[in-house]
Amino acid sequence: MYRNDKVIRRYSEPFKLKILAELTTGKHTKSELCKLYSIAPTTVNEWIKKYNRKDLMNTRVKVETKDEISRIKTLQKEIEQLKKLLLKKDLDAMVLDSYLEVAAEDLGYKSVNELKKKLSIKP
Repeated sequence: MYRNDKVIRRYSEPFKLKILAELTTGKHTKSELCKLYSIAPTTVNEWIKKYNRKDLMNTRVKVETKDEISRIKTLQKEIEQLKKLLLKKDLDAMVLDSYLEVAAEDLGYKSVNELKKKLSIKP
């Protein structure tokens, strides 16, 4: 068999709409229709997206216990607290750098690094 002997199928618009209509009525499931008409499930999914029929897409339901929900909420609160602490640390570092710049300028140093060397502050 040659590489180019692959069958390429093109489906008409009415056929696509017919498949979606059959899905809507619920006579057949998506997998049954795919087997019946020899269509790949991904092709049907593309048609659903193309015609904006989100009601036909598979839905994902997430089931959680109360313990999991409370754990998620506590972790989210902890994340928010850590973000605030990080922001505060960054602001404190910016204020310190600003103080050093002003001090270096007032004391007559050419740069903040000279002042840091004089005061033995690690950069």
